[in-house]
Formats: sequence, structure tokens, C-alpha cells
Amino acid sequence: MPPLRPPVEPPNATRLPHRSAEEAAGEQTGAGGPPRTAATRDPERTRRAILDAAAAEFSANGFGGASVNAVAERAGINKRMLYHYFGNKEDLFLVVLEEAYADIRNAERALSLGNLEPVEAMRRLVLFTWRYYLEKPSFVSLLNTENLYKAAHLRRSQNIRALHSPLVDTLEELLRRGAGQGTFRSGVDPVQLYISIAGLGFFYLSNVHTLSTIFGRDLQSKQALAERGEQIVEVILGYLRPPAAPQQAAPDTAVPDTKD
Repeated sequence: MPPLRPPVEPPNATRLPHRSAEEAAGEQTGAGGPPRTAATRDPERTRRAILDAAAAEFSANGFGGASVNAVAERAGINKRMLYHYFGNKEDLFLVVLEEAYADIRNAERALSLGNLEPVEAMRRLVLFTWRYYLEKPSFVSLLNTENLYKAAHLRRSQNIRALHSPLVDTLEELLRRGAGQGTFRSGVDPVQLYISIAGLGFFYLSNVHTLSTIFGRDLQSKQALAERGEQIVEVILGYLRPPAAPQQAAPDTAVPDTKD
């Protein structure tokens, strides 16, 4: 369990009182009800249930709209048990964010991109990122929520930068190999490249309802989503492709004038 940290106070934040371990462990389901012995017998299961419930609540309602009571109800635990494990709403949201980032980074590592040729590896990473957003809309919601708070919670994380270092290292290696083979341009910033990979999909999905309305197209149809994924691949690979060498001017083959 991560150490408790002082809460952030973004707009409309709800400060929750801390509860002692004794209070949490001895909490009952109601007045005179039986104690929540299952939670004390299996703390990891309880912690997992709280995090899953919190992820669903925060992604559905944002940080400001999420209710700790609703999280406890979703998890099937007493609210005081949530205080015991996570301290307050701010700390709980931070752990949910850290887990969301850890999940996508772990899934990226499972791609084993270092074992692939650079172009194929980049294609696979781009399509993976797009499909991950489609399959995990909660991830997009959580990031949108945290950006509304200008990363006030995430800045308190002691793990987030180290979590992303392997991704940057992987991209640097792919770019180095691709440039060496002549399939990628040289001098590409791996962080800027990843922001482009993520942004081309993230913007689309974050604004899909307004975009569909103003352009009069169903941008959530199966065909539209498939086309978008392929277009992102082409945009990224097109950028990475080395610029064509400038063509030399054809030699002057005109017949000289021999007249006096």
C-alpha cells in the first residue's frame, strides 16, 4: 500500500476524515450488524475491489462528481474501510491514475517491440495505442479529468516518471535502429513522437461526439474507427520516412550552335 500523502485541494475537492486502522477493522455493516470480517481476512481482495470501484466511479463522473459513498457501495464495503486503505478521495484518485498508466505501459512491454523490425514495431505500437483507447474508454476519461485539474494529483506521484522511462528507451532504440537501416529519418525526439501517436487517437475519441455532429458523419462506426487507425499509422510512418534526396538537374544536352 502506498504511503498516505497530504491531499491536493483542486476546485470542489471533498476532504474526507481519516480513520484509524482500529476503526476500519472493527467497522460493522450497520448498527448492530455483523462485522465485515471478509475484508479483514483478505485485505488485498478488499483493496482490489475498492480500486476497481473507484476507477469506474471516477471515469463515469470525474473527480469532482465522484462520490466516496458510491465507491464504497460499488465495492461492497463500508466507507470507513476505504478511509483505512486510501486515506481520502485525493489519494484514492492518485492510485487509480497510477494504476491506469501502469496498465498501458505493461501492455506495451508485452508487445516485445525490440524483437521486431523498426517499421513493423512502430506500426504495431501505433495500432496498439489506438485500439487500447477504444477498448479502455475509462483510460481516456481519467486522463481528461486529470487534465482539468492541471495534473494536480499526478504531480504528487513518486512513480509516474520512472514508469514512463522504459517507453522512452524503447522508442529511442527503435528510432536508432530505423535510422541506421535508412527506414526512419534521423533526429526524431521520442517523446514528441509518442505525443503524436497518442494525440492522433486521443483527440479523435475525446471529441468524437462534437466532431460527428459538426461534420454530419458517424465517426464511431466500425468502418470509421478502422479507417482512423490506419490513417494514424500512415501519418506516423510517413513522418518517420526519410526525406527523399533532392533530384539533380539533368545535364544540358542541347546541340551547340555551329553557325558563324
